[in-house]
Amino acid sequence: MATTKTKTNYTCTECGAISNKWAGQCPACSQWNTLVETVVESAANRFSNQHKGLVQTSPVLTLKDVEAIDVPRFGTGIEEFDRVLGGGLVPGSVVLIGGDPGIGKSTLLLQALANLSKVKKALYVTGEESGAQVALRAKRLAVDAKDLHLQAEIQLEKILHTLATHKPQVAVIDSIQTVYSDALSSAPGSVAQVRECAAQLTRMAKQSDITIIMVGHVTKEGTLAGPRVLEHIVDTVLYFEGDTHSSFRLVRAFKNRFGAVNELGVFAMTEKGLKGVSNPSALFLSQHDTQVAGSCVMVTQEGTRPLLVEIQALVDSSHLPNARRLSVGLEQNRLAMLLAVLHRHAGIAAFDQDVFINAVGGVKITEPAADLAVLLAIQSSMRSKPLPRGLVVFGEVGLAGEIRPAPRGQERLREAAKLGFSTALIPKSNTPKQKIEGLTVIGVERIDEALNKVRELE
Repeated sequence: MATTKTKTNYTCTECGAISNKWAGQCPACSQWNTLVETVVESAANRFSNQHKGLVQTSPVLTLKDVEAIDVPRFGTGIEEFDRVLGGGLVPGSVVLIGGDPGIGKSTLLLQALANLSKVKKALYVTGEESGAQVALRAKRLAVDAKDLHLQAEIQLEKILHTLATHKPQVAVIDSIQTVYSDALSSAPGSVAQVRECAAQLTRMAKQSDITIIMVGHVTKEGTLAGPRVLEHIVDTVLYFEGDTHSSFRLVRAFKNRFGAVNELGVFAMTEKGLKGVSNPSALFLSQHDTQVAGSCVMVTQEGTRPLLVEIQALVDSSHLPNARRLSVGLEQNRLAMLLAVLHRHAGIAAFDQDVFINAVGGVKITEPAADLAVLLAIQSSMRSKPLPRGLVVFGEVGLAGEIRPAPRGQERLREAAKLGFSTALIPKSNTPKQKIEGLTVIGVERIDEALNKVRELE
């Protein structure tokens, strides 16, 4: 007797588009190698439970009739985590947190739930570990989690039943890739299962005002596994950054419907779990007994927090036909552009030199305000002469050689003065009207002018 072949199609993990046959490139978003095989679900099978909408049907109103109410928040007891969340968790919100294996996602959430369980009803749903393993981790971290409710379950329908009957105020799903629904025949972790389970849990959160935090796996490229639609479903997306071999961890918000994005939380991994770092600038500044060439300190803005980061440059004679350009923590293509600006507008050529750039401490800097620090570090390394002691800089460098202003210049300067820096070389447009105590501010308009000012300070 012939068996009926299971019908399959191919779903893009980036955009969620569906194709009848496999292709190397997604026809919808043009990304390569993102089509994965999934089982086609029948409508009768998938929608047998007659899913309800995210919220109950409400009348159509004009915007002026809708009262704007401040969203209430509650803290997790971990200050750095609350900062990234925008001040704390919001009732009925859904948070997705991703990161490399072993970086500290489960540790951070267990610590947060242990704090919350003292004042709120909290539930930890584990699909990757047994209850005994979670209890052992809580004992190792020495957290007071005796009031925390725990469930080891991966079937979506049972988890939803627990949420409906137990009615916790906060729930953690660790992790969404292990959860599966009986309504779908595909395996746990597949695109269809991840998307459907996330949508069902989000629906439950909105209907019952339960705050749900979901842990997500990441791909080898560092993005959340599953379709990008997963990020669109949830309210907040957090990423763990940092090397698992280092003791420091960074948690960054990439999406937040209830707060600012690009907020940064800094943690140190200790024997007792993750501890918030109150002065993160100290992590990103090297402690040199004497001034060294190729080192420049800049002030970057991460959300509402100014951070001082040391930019290091090493310029060496190249023994290859094509000189190497390597950038760690900064955009590599921007480095090539800055070297061209340095040659054209300051007369400093590096076409026969290997140039290596590094942002100390493993932080990733995406804003263009790091341009001036990169060029000054490169020039310092080429001359083998350290920059003046106590100098801090920031500013974007344009292709015409001009130095453009950076946002929140006053906050950057105040942070530098607070940490003992005495001289700031900044865009002229960012020059403060009132003097900042203990800080000499020098405003420049062009890159050649900035290099001349540095030589005068030496």
